[in-house]
Amino acid sequence: MTLPTPESLAELKAALPGGWTQDAAEMAPWLTEWRGRWTGETPLLLQPRTTEDVARAVEICARHGTAIVTQGGGTGLVGGQIPYGEVLLSTRKLRKVRDVTPLDDAMTVEAGVTLLEAQELAKEKDRFFPLSLAAEGSATIGGVISTNAGGTAVLRYGMMRDLVLGIEAVMPDGQVFNGLKRLRKDNTGYDLKQMFIGAEGTLGVITAATLKLFPIMRSRATAIVGLESHHDAVVLLARAKAETGGGVEAFELMKRLGMSLVLKNIPDTREPLESTPPWYVLIELASGEPNGAEAAMERLLTAAFEEGLIVDAAIAQNDAQKAEFWRLREEHSAALKPEGGGWKHDVSVPVSRIADFIDEATTAVEKFHPGCRVSVFGHVGDGNLHYDVIPGVGEDIAAFIGRWMEGSEVIHDVVARYDGSISAEHGLGRLKTDEARRYKSPLEIATMQAIRQAIDPQRIMNPAVLF
Repeated sequence: MTLPTPESLAELKAALPGGWTQDAAEMAPWLTEWRGRWTGETPLLLQPRTTEDVARAVEICARHGTAIVTQGGGTGLVGGQIPYGEVLLSTRKLRKVRDVTPLDDAMTVEAGVTLLEAQELAKEKDRFFPLSLAAEGSATIGGVISTNAGGTAVLRYGMMRDLVLGIEAVMPDGQVFNGLKRLRKDNTGYDLKQMFIGAEGTLGVITAATLKLFPIMRSRATAIVGLESHHDAVVLLARAKAETGGGVEAFELMKRLGMSLVLKNIPDTREPLESTPPWYVLIELASGEPNGAEAAMERLLTAAFEEGLIVDAAIAQNDAQKAEFWRLREEHSAALKPEGGGWKHDVSVPVSRIADFIDEATTAVEKFHPGCRVSVFGHVGDGNLHYDVIPGVGEDIAAFIGRWMEGSEVIHDVVARYDGSISAEHGLGRLKTDEARRYKSPLEIATMQAIRQAIDPQRIMNPAVLF
């Protein structure tokens, strides 16, 4: 792997007339991670419009041994999309909708289609595409596949790995892998599409994908409830699953600290409950039966009050109030910025151990850095927590941020003891690749390295990530 040479840059520009830029102002927005933690550089931003353009570009890079970083919507949180001297290849202009087939519950779109656009395409055909993220208006299909994104509905529908039927990708030598199938069953050897999902652009450039669609639910109910203890949240989740027969689409835990920072730092937000309990859960139920979700929510909350699992509750009465409830959850990350940022962690542990993990991790981090504040929120239904540590009021921000990696090790050691993962949704990227060596077994690392060596022997694809 080498950084771009004048010869390779000249050949790339000639091969993609109108599909590149070296204008500093045009490239600048795509060289900085949105939280400002990584700011990189590139001599050339490629903006191909077709799979053939991508193939030509990658073939040229392969011949010259030129390194490439692929970028989708630029919404990643671990720095994997930021180049440091490599050619930057954007898939945002791969925009075609190739096929929507309701009878197959499938659609095929190119990598630059945004997640929100995919949801709307499905809705137009009376179908539902379930992946949902706060950044869905910017995040692209290629990006969410490359990072195996999860979002708020994993509990019912699974992560992106579970939502992909087929993939088209340009391999590191420029060949095109055409795996765009709509099949639900294909037992003819290795499932090659799975190599690209979660690979963070290291095994090729995803150019299109065939995605699973689902029936539209005919009723939906959303509520925020208050709890005295996060331990009650796990019990409440089990009760919700039993009450609805699998109709729980979202189950989001929020600590009072995070809620208070949203109310303080995000305009036009308000307390969702009459009380201010230590913990909140946002629950969303869905049913194929008209009014079924609303009835199930009433039964669930009535039983939860009687059992003492919840101390307060509010059910959204319309779409506007539902949006208000979801905004309180989705703005948690943004609400931390005015506090000086913090040590952010995207971890997962078995659902049954979530509450104990929160207790042990909080004790450990408060011992490591007395006076810090812990904000916990996330998808309890699939064991994924965003465990964020922010400075104490009046604390020196720079000194606090300087202890991030040490503090992360304290928290991630607890994650490991609970048989968890140090990256539940966002991948390893530049942030966690080196740290993951502490928690991955030598066999796991060696196997991943062997796969990569076989497919990208020059290591030109996103060379700084994944071992």
